[in-house]
Amino acid sequence: MCELLGISNSRPVAAQTLLHAFRSRGGGTADNPDGWGIAFLRDGRFALDKEPLPAARSHGFANLAASIHTDLLIAHVRKARLPRVNTLANTHPFLHTCCGREWVFAHNGLVPEAIELAHRDPHPPCTPAGETDSEHAFCHLLENIARHFHEPHTAGAAPWFTTLAALSGLIATHGKFNFLISDGIHLIAYGHDRLHYHERRGDGEIEEAWVATEPLTAEAWQPFETGELRVYRRGRLVDRVSAPYATTSAADTNDRSMKAA
Repeated sequence: MCELLGISNSRPVAAQTLLHAFRSRGGGTADNPDGWGIAFLRDGRFALDKEPLPAARSHGFANLAASIHTDLLIAHVRKARLPRVNTLANTHPFLHTCCGREWVFAHNGLVPEAIELAHRDPHPPCTPAGETDSEHAFCHLLENIARHFHEPHTAGAAPWFTTLAALSGLIATHGKFNFLISDGIHLIAYGHDRLHYHERRGDGEIEEAWVATEPLTAEAWQPFETGELRVYRRGRLVDRVSAPYATTSAADTNDRSMKAA
């Protein structure tokens, strides 16, 4: 049911090794044949390439993977579920603008109720271009981030990190909700039931953080705790939040989700 890859580094480096391993998960060693996408930071802006085709057989993916040098990346391979249509508009990652920044989002899981949530705001910060529950969830997250993004704060975590974690926990009670999101500065990962991370210092003392649905190398990867949100900046963990409703049943959270929205 789709897979994710996120990279945050202290400086731009080649991403070919991880992307090569990830490519096989798109219809090769795993059943995710319905599209691939890679968003990566280049000259301070997100470049986004995607196709509604199997990554494992895509020359476009292979050529792009060989050329990328970046310090921030989100990639996705898709198993179409909602809807079961592999169009370009339904292919992750998705990109929208909010709060003066470009945001990129990719999701693993299924949260059909998110389509309803995203339609509550009469003036939403973004409108989904496709039909997926994932992109609707993305817009719902941005709607709530926008309400807290410019709140003043002293040194430490931004208030919207906590808002994002709490809302993610609420959405997760309606299905499965593992995701990666970035504002071009942070790599933010939320683990509901299937996500791993690996942090290390590499050659030249570069700091690296990798996040993936399944471990992609022989190194030691750690599973996310249920409801754990991890925030990376330039390869370093800068915040960690546990969502309070991550294990609460959906039947008990309908009223809470209304209040959080």
